[in-house]
Amino acid sequence: MQIFAAGLQGLLKAEAAFERTASRIAKAGLETEAAPPEDRVELSQEFVNLIQARNAFAANVKSIQTGDELYSYLFESNSKQSKPRT
Repeated sequence: MQIFAAGLQGLLKAEAAFERTASRIAKAGLETEAAPPEDRVELSQEFVNLIQARNAFAANVKSIQTGDELYSYLFESNSKQSKPRT
């Protein structure tokens, strides 16, 4: 069951990264020329961050799907072996 916990943790991290990046992009239109450099948003980097968050999310979804398939296979195999033969 650890695969599901790890996948869920990865999904939550990817979601948080996506939310942070989306928030920074939303603030990009509010910048002024007088804003300090550390407050300026580099859109190209933020879009790279969005793509990375999307890929991390997809990878964690895939790990959960694979874990589900594995457990389904194991339970199915185990139930077939447990049935008495007639």
